[in-house]
Amino acid sequence: MSKFALLFLLVFFGGIVAALTYSGVSAFVLYQLVYFLNPDARWWSASIPGLRYSMITVLLMLLVLASRYKEYSNISPWSRMPAIRWAVLLLLMYYVAFNFAVNLPMHKMFVFEFLKLIIIVMIAYKLINTERALNAVLWAYVIGATYIGYLAHITGRNFQGRVEGIGMVDAPDANDTAAALVPAAVILMYFAWMGNKKTKLLALFCGALIANGIVLINSRGSFLGVVVSLSVFLGYMIFSRYQKKGQRSAAFLMIVLAVGGGVYVTDDLFWERMQTIKSEDQAESGASRTAFWWATFDIMEDNPMGVGIFGYQSLASVYMDDYTRGGVENRAVHSMWFQGLSEVGWIGFFFFLMMLLSLYKASYKAKKFVLSEGESERYFKLLALECALLGYLVAGTFIDRFRAEVLYWMVLFLAVAINIYYLRFQEALVAKQDRHSAQRLG
Repeated sequence: MSKFALLFLLVFFGGIVAALTYSGVSAFVLYQLVYFLNPDARWWSASIPGLRYSMITVLLMLLVLASRYKEYSNISPWSRMPAIRWAVLLLLMYYVAFNFAVNLPMHKMFVFEFLKLIIIVMIAYKLINTERALNAVLWAYVIGATYIGYLAHITGRNFQGRVEGIGMVDAPDANDTAAALVPAAVILMYFAWMGNKKTKLLALFCGALIANGIVLINSRGSFLGVVVSLSVFLGYMIFSRYQKKGQRSAAFLMIVLAVGGGVYVTDDLFWERMQTIKSEDQAESGASRTAFWWATFDIMEDNPMGVGIFGYQSLASVYMDDYTRGGVENRAVHSMWFQGLSEVGWIGFFFFLMMLLSLYKASYKAKKFVLSEGESERYFKLLALECALLGYLVAGTFIDRFRAEVLYWMVLFLAVAINIYYLRFQEALVAKQDRHSAQRLG
């Protein structure tokens, strides 16, 4: 048995024991690790039993939640978080789209996968109910991303200058894989800033492998996602009026390290590909994607309720000529925003936007609250999670990731932080005010 296979089995069965005896959040941590390790697709899979590892972890999460449901519900009720309600409405729109789906078999298959994802997110929202648990799932995500970076390193680029075949179940494509790594950059920057020496060293190690992985994969959208998310976070560190000792110096040091590390791990092939972001040559760059995006509005004019999953691809040859499609008949739209619009129509897309808007509004209130309590570290943690989600949204602008696993993890992580740092205290504050009012009336 290979060392990787043995390590996986130790992690898997150890995670089950931890979930049943120590903490329920261990079940979701295990689910995250199985997602990134993707045992069925790795070279060491022949050395492990052919079990449905992901399904086992989901059943474990359900078991843990059911065993302590009342306790978890009191701590983290779904009703407090508007983003969860909007996510459920979005899911329902996919079922409404059964009536309009152009490719019904594909729609049925992927709607079921999306249903499982939303259920997993809802369960995890209850299980991740402490700051320590939140840190655990953030590190689990980072470790999983680091493993992908390691795989990119040992696999190397193919003849096309990309790294293929190292992705996850829902992200086999190189661009999809790279997008899953994007949020890790700003999360690691936060941990490196706030952590002790050991944490800083671990963050630098993980960051180096992840950055190298993104460079090797050569994804332009992911590169932009990293740049935008880190720029926003560092901008707040430098210009925010909420400062702690040495904050600006730390920000400038991080900029130097990021630029220096970027120069070290990048090569000519990477920069040649990044330069095509501005190119107008459709054969050389992704500039022609805008033609795919605008075609969505033509489809929506005839199908305002959407055309279901894979509906855009099925209708591409109807709404675009062969030249515009680049000779590809079932052309994808290449943007999560237009993908979502084409799949569930204007109403479903509105639900998605409201999920994001309600999340950011709640995060804004949470940041104000933690600052009023003098908790600047929590303020920047919420900000880091906002930037992590923003980074994925930027990367997803250029690929079809509307139903991506990691996208909804980022929504989940920010929602959990809002609950832990703000909503829970608001409930207690309202209850206290009600008691005072009752006493005065009495």
